[in-house]
Amino acid sequence: MSSRREQRIKERKSRAFRKKVAAVVVAILIISAFAAIYSMNRQPSSATKVLLVTSMGNITIELFDDMPITASNFKNLTQSGIYDETIFHRVAKGFVIQGGDATPKGITVPTIPDELPTKHSNVRGTVAMAKIPGQPNSATSQFFINLNDTNAVSLDSNFSVFGRVVAGMNIVDDIGKVEIIPADPQYPNDGKPKQDVTLTEARFIG
Repeated sequence: MSSRREQRIKERKSRAFRKKVAAVVVAILIISAFAAIYSMNRQPSSATKVLLVTSMGNITIELFDDMPITASNFKNLTQSGIYDETIFHRVAKGFVIQGGDATPKGITVPTIPDELPTKHSNVRGTVAMAKIPGQPNSATSQFFINLNDTNAVSLDSNFSVFGRVVAGMNIVDDIGKVEIIPADPQYPNDGKPKQDVTLTEARFIG
């Protein structure tokens, strides 16, 4: 009797163990499926457009395929989520809005080579990589969007244009009009927005 009882107990424990294993396997499969879906949504593949979801509205950027270094850098940073929850930290009124700084998130992005001479001018609505003034090949993750057509004269020789705004330029203009805290009193129209303008998410849309 004791032996049969022990056998039944072992069988019950075995069935319970198999059920637990099956539940774990199902959970892993579900998690893997969601991870795969998320990964697919982040994949650049042949995508040429990136949606910037900001706290002031959406901006759609079309990437230029003839700027492989800078466009690929922007794609890779978008895919890895580097731009998510960053801010537009600089507004130079009538000139540019600038964002994409990953350092407040504790992330250091490697520099990329300049792609010059740029094949596209820094005209209104175009997007270019920002870098340290006077330092070639110092671009990392920061980018700027031009607010006027006259920037080309002073910027084309130093800044690589890799895309253009195809939707949401009104949002770009709205960001360009927010109240700012000037970084230097000598330049009252150039500084950080008083209220954060957040780039909530950057994702591929086609």
